[in-house]
Amino acid sequence: MSAGEQRKLAAIMFTDMVGYSALSQRDGKLALELLEEHRRLLREIFPRFNGTEIKTIGDAFLIEFHSALEAAQCAIEIQRTLAKRNHDVTPDRRIELKIGIHIGDVVHREGDVYGDGVNIASRIEPLAGAGGICVSMDVERQICNALQARFEKLARTELKNISVPMDLFRIVLPWEQQIPVAAQRRAVVALSQKPSARALVTGTIAAILLLIIGIGWWWTTLPHASRAVAQSGSTAVPAKSIAVLPFENLSANQENAFFTDGVQDEILTDLAKVADLKVISRTSVMQYKATAPRNLSEIAQALKVANVLEGSVQRSANRVRVSAQLIDARTDTNIWAENYDRELSDVFAIQSEIAQAITDQLRARLSPKEKITIEERPTNDLAAYDLYLKAKQLRDQDILNQSNSRENILEGIQLLNEAVARAPQFLLAHCLLARAHDAFYAYFDHTDARRSLAETSVQAAVRLQPDSGETHLAQGIHYYLGYLDYGRAREEMLKAQLALPNNAEVYAFIARIDRRQGRWDDAFRNIARAVGLDPLNAEPLETLAEFYSNLRRYKEAAASYDRALRQHPTSVPLRVRRALVDRDADANLAPLRAVINTIESESQSAAGEVAEYAFDLAACERDPAAMSRAVATLARQPRENLPFPTAFCEGLIAWLRHDESAAHAAFVVARAENEQLVRMQPKNSLPLAMLAFIDASMGNKEQAIEEARAACALSPLDKDALEGALQKTNLARVYALTGERDLALQELATVSKLPGGISYGELKLYPEWDSLGRDPRFEKILASLAPKEGVQIPSK
Repeated sequence: MSAGEQRKLAAIMFTDMVGYSALSQRDGKLALELLEEHRRLLREIFPRFNGTEIKTIGDAFLIEFHSALEAAQCAIEIQRTLAKRNHDVTPDRRIELKIGIHIGDVVHREGDVYGDGVNIASRIEPLAGAGGICVSMDVERQICNALQARFEKLARTELKNISVPMDLFRIVLPWEQQIPVAAQRRAVVALSQKPSARALVTGTIAAILLLIIGIGWWWTTLPHASRAVAQSGSTAVPAKSIAVLPFENLSANQENAFFTDGVQDEILTDLAKVADLKVISRTSVMQYKATAPRNLSEIAQALKVANVLEGSVQRSANRVRVSAQLIDARTDTNIWAENYDRELSDVFAIQSEIAQAITDQLRARLSPKEKITIEERPTNDLAAYDLYLKAKQLRDQDILNQSNSRENILEGIQLLNEAVARAPQFLLAHCLLARAHDAFYAYFDHTDARRSLAETSVQAAVRLQPDSGETHLAQGIHYYLGYLDYGRAREEMLKAQLALPNNAEVYAFIARIDRRQGRWDDAFRNIARAVGLDPLNAEPLETLAEFYSNLRRYKEAAASYDRALRQHPTSVPLRVRRALVDRDADANLAPLRAVINTIESESQSAAGEVAEYAFDLAACERDPAAMSRAVATLARQPRENLPFPTAFCEGLIAWLRHDESAAHAAFVVARAENEQLVRMQPKNSLPLAMLAFIDASMGNKEQAIEEARAACALSPLDKDALEGALQKTNLARVYALTGERDLALQELATVSKLPGGISYGELKLYPEWDSLGRDPRFEKILASLAPKEGVQIPSK
């Protein structure tokens, strides 16, 4: 060590302002103002915790502390101070920091600090997220018993220029803990994977079934069948809250209903961009489209808003008349009303004027940027706008029906292609087109060609308006569905959240990313926000129920499903998934059998909707005859989005009947069909897992194991906790089917501990585990999952 150098152990904190560079480009004066305010606030806090400012690097601070505890306490105080400050300012004036802390050897030289302690702290900081604090394991060990805070372990992370992957923790700040969740210290968290019956049925049909069902909700709220909604939150109704109810179509031509819906939706969308307002999502207000007369007080109570906007639209030739009235639902008083009778080309100006009038009446603060976005015209081409609205109407049909229609998606793509051909600068059409292609890629056409179509539309949106909230939303969806790149998807969604503060879909989507990355507290908090903004939508409530199921908290899962069913009592998916909670919790098949019998008796169409579940249930019951009836129903009502062929089902039935010859013949056909799918979709782990399943059932041991391991490699836990757990469960099944008892039990011991891993009911009921049943190790795993006293779920 040269003269003048001093080596010591120190705690190092790095801070960094979120979005400062982008803000500097947009508004240099505001950026400088916020930078100076940020420096003043932090410099008041550092000395209170014996922090020494080493230097500033642009908008970043490098601070040294004597202890890890003082550094952590200082970081918490900084984030607390900024959270309070940000509560009362518009989004464009928020100051948000990311903070990283590490303790290690440092070298002081000529007023600066060097060494691994500094390098690691600087690499940790970007992982903290806006408003967050990330610490190394060395820091966590020193402060976990001294600091009144909870720690959330992140995935094991490789840091740039650091040779060994590090264990990192996020400090869960007190004001973030809105929903109590069992602390999960591991980033390997799986989504609601529900294996099916028999080695193949259980692993493939139920597990794959739930993945593909969830990936649906195409251009609406997106993947996975896992859905849920938090049940907590304040009961106080904000004064600046509003529901924009569907407008009445007074046009002589009732086909103009799509235009009326578009006027209402644009007003709602404009208002939703105002951070100072709470605006209920379109999905919830759509429930009142056919309601007449309306009890506004009851509607407002159901949606938890103080104000309601009603209106009507009359379109005739080149004229449009829009009437709107704002009602304070608490007192049932009309506080504003206006009629607009203008040229059709002025419809966008009308929508903007109504949104502006509403913000004025509710005394909502409107930032300059929000004012600009409200006044923006989506397009100057009214014919292209009509095409766009018709595509949105198709999406609405799927939302209301809780379904995914191949025909609706394709028709929507055709309409949107026509729209962007007419109006190449039409941003919203490009964004919706990208989402439609991404959904079709995930749900029906998992090919590079389809993904490239989505990429083309995303890039068109980026070229037009790279900073638009809709552009960031489309990008986030594309990274999620097209590339399973959850890190980049999160970055785009957080940007979308800033621009679209009332968009429930954004919060629900971030919650799904949280779950795939094992960030459970964040997942619950974000899904709670989605529920608050979209309270009558079954989707987020169902997501919450599956979050609870993932953590094997079945009483809460049942309560969430019951809440969704009170709103949508005839929903086939909700009724079935509610009954699956009983199966998973304590291996009780009676509720599932009763629900399926009831649905099958309602209509032939309904019977087709539950045929896969009926097949799965019959396999659990070891009833080949009932399995055959379910296959016959599937044959009458083919489901193109199901990745398992009829031959595969027939092979399972023959296998349960111990008819080896028939089983082998059916599996040969199924294997040829599935092998072609694997060649077409080499990066998709689901067809490969199915192929492994089939080979295991045919006795192709080495090939089956190789395929199952390859499927796990395509979806590792540290990349995707949801599908990773599913594939590890499938690997255990393949081991069990091929006689590798020790390996099967080893994998089961792992997945039985993973959130989203195998449940008690699945392990107890499915036939593929029969060969393990007499092993004490299997019984121990089963006992670890068994329902504890007092957790049984009373069936509805």
